[in-house]
Amino acid sequence: MTSVVTVIGDVRDSRSAPDRQQLHDVLTLALDEVSREVPGRHALRVTAGDEFQGTYVRLGEALAGVFALRLRLSPEVGVRFGIGRGDVTVLDEATGTQDGPGWWSARAAIDAVKAAEQETGWSATRTAYRSSQESDPVQEAVNAALVCQDLLVDSWDARTWSIVRGIMQGRTHSDIASELGISRQAVQQRRSAGLPMVQAAADRLASLP
Repeated sequence: MTSVVTVIGDVRDSRSAPDRQQLHDVLTLALDEVSREVPGRHALRVTAGDEFQGTYVRLGEALAGVFALRLRLSPEVGVRFGIGRGDVTVLDEATGTQDGPGWWSARAAIDAVKAAEQETGWSATRTAYRSSQESDPVQEAVNAALVCQDLLVDSWDARTWSIVRGIMQGRTHSDIASELGISRQAVQQRRSAGLPMVQAAADRLASLP
């Protein structure tokens, strides 16, 4: 058995998508891009229908991969994530089939997200972390950060997501403005509304062991 950080994700409301083939193509492209940008132990891949999985060595890598995927897909494609930590056993090398506490933890986490989405005042929940360790010193702190992150980005419109993508890719305000057909000042105004804080928080989460 190997201790890893596991990720289970799925697409919200995928059954109502007008073109499920297009949705699948968009998702798989994003998974491939993120797996190259944030390499894990096992690359993110679709496992069945609208669900996908992957594993990482560090919790920070998993959190970075999750946020990078949201950057690529939001707001057009809504996704939720369960992140787990624990031992994993490879049952079949040929198919990549795995099992173990690491996956049970990720499943418990995404189930918690689905349950929270139904609660009054918690509809913005998209991400949760669970560890198979009896006492994980960072679990509650990470979940507190994820709650705040989910709540904040839930308020972003398509333009804000585009600006955030551009900023985190290191592009200039002028280039972002030109692509979106808006003024450079409009980009600066959005950036001044706390976007550097979001980026700093994501970077700090990405540094976790």
